[in-house]
This record gives sequence, C-alpha cells and structure tokens, in this order.
Amino acid sequence: MNDFSERVFQVVREIPRGKVTNYGFVAFVAGKPRASRGVGFVLHRNTDPVNTPCHRVVFKDGSLCKGYVFGGPDVQREKLEAEGVQFLPDGRVDMKACGWFGENEE
Repeated sequence: MNDFSERVFQVVREIPRGKVTNYGFVAFVAGKPRASRGVGFVLHRNTDPVNTPCHRVVFKDGSLCKGYVFGGPDVQREKLEAEGVQFLPDGRVDMKACGWFGENEE
C-alpha cells in the first residue's frame, strides 16, 4: 500500500459514527488536495470496511456514490441511516447537520 492510500484510510477511520465527509476533504487532509478522485479509487479497494468506514465518505453536495463498492447507494444509505445520518428530501445527506470536517468537531 502506498503512503497516500494509508493516509486516506487513516482519515476515514477518524470520521465519527453519525457523520460524513467528502472526497475532497479526505484528499486535502491526506496531503493531496486535488486528488478527490484518487480517494475514490483508494476507497474502492478498501479490504476492511468495518474498521475503515468508507460509507461515511460522500460527494461534496451530500450525494451518495452510485458505485459504492459494498452494495451500491441503497446499502450506503442504509448504513448511514442506521448511524443516525440525516437526509434531505432529494436524497442527499444533510451536510449541515451531519458533515464532519476535522478533529475539533463533535
């Protein structure tokens, strides 16, 4: 595993239950702010979804990934709802209520 991949997994492991963040934020914290697509590629190869909760990473507008590797967007939504993540009427995550952008947030 390369350094970027390990940093991505580290960031994702920090996202608290009931919160989400976006690919761009993960890329920024992992040291490559323009590599949001790279974050997606790394998470697509996640071999430990229990300890590296990639379902907590969404697009910046709160949309779910159509290619969520562990069952598609319906499964991703079910996992997030089980954690208490709130959704808007149009199906996007309520980023104002559930967005996480660093260690200082609760």
